[in-house]
Amino acid sequence: MNAWLLSKDQGGITVSVSGLFIAVIIKVSRDSTGRLSMLLHNCQTSINSVKVKLSGGSSWIYSFLSGSIEKPVHTKLNKNLCLNIKYKIQMMDAHLRKHKVLSQIDAFVQIDYSLVSSPAVFKSHMNLDLKGTVYPLGNHTDPPFVPAPFALPNKDDSMLYLGISSYFLKSASLAYYKAGAFNITMSKELATTFNLNTALFKDFVPEIALSYLTACPMLLKLMATSPPVISLNADRCILQITGCVEVFAVLPYSTTQYIFAGNLTASTRVYLTITKQKLIISLLLKRLQFSLLHSILGFSEQMSLAENFLSYALQSAVIPEINDKLGKGFPLLNLAHTTLTGPVIKMNPGHLVIATDVDYKRKEGGDEDLHSHS
Repeated sequence: MNAWLLSKDQGGITVSVSGLFIAVIIKVSRDSTGRLSMLLHNCQTSINSVKVKLSGGSSWIYSFLSGSIEKPVHTKLNKNLCLNIKYKIQMMDAHLRKHKVLSQIDAFVQIDYSLVSSPAVFKSHMNLDLKGTVYPLGNHTDPPFVPAPFALPNKDDSMLYLGISSYFLKSASLAYYKAGAFNITMSKELATTFNLNTALFKDFVPEIALSYLTACPMLLKLMATSPPVISLNADRCILQITGCVEVFAVLPYSTTQYIFAGNLTASTRVYLTITKQKLIISLLLKRLQFSLLHSILGFSEQMSLAENFLSYALQSAVIPEINDKLGKGFPLLNLAHTTLTGPVIKMNPGHLVIATDVDYKRKEGGDEDLHSHS
């Protein structure tokens, strides 16, 4: 209060509140779109007393007014506290309704983060059960398997525990397979670490090199023939890719000549890391098995050498290409102005757990959106 009753007089006012009691019950639930919803269920407030003290200027003249001010201030606070709390909760609920539950990850897949049930609220924590299904873009057909139940650790060392079942990883594998992410055509542009031509085979399959007097560029077409199989065990995650490979020579005028085709099974180790609040998946080839289906040349005795070449090609060119496609990562938490602090990944049979603290930094100035909409 900058001025008193006299226009040239100034002073201050101090309001002290004692015996303030606020009891608020907030109902959290899942709405029809799978988003988190908040509603003020009940609000009660009581104030024991309000004291008003005038200071500065000619406050001694107006001190007799302090008693008259205290009662309307007391009434106003009692009336407006719950109204302000209700308004803030309505704002939070409006922000939650803008929260994206379907997020595009890359050019191949999107993930559904919607709630499958209303939150379970306990005395010390709250559980949120999210769908966590990965779909090919434009295709929301659920996978032909269901998630197995699992429990989070009964710990309170971290602020947040994120449980991710093998269902999420299996749905991601299936979605990427349906989207064609595991089908790669390897040419000289992709094979930057070696010269992919027929002369390269002189040490692996001499019949191929001898059949072309002039070295010709080659194409390797690799196609997954079934969804990659993923297994999640204690401290280890394995992805097995079954597919076929076709090898062609690129002749003058860009015509191609079929050389051979075969089946292959690649066993890869899956590495999981967290970068910028995203779960990043990367693969490392551990073992490759190859069997010849057909060839215009008879070189069945050199199958082990051909397998060695294909293993080298996968390690140096194909797997890095797949990792690049997976590199955008899966968002773990998209609350605005929050970061995961010290996340730790623990693999368990059938699921993994991420234990982390959460750091929230609010920008200066006014109310703001609780969620990022990017």
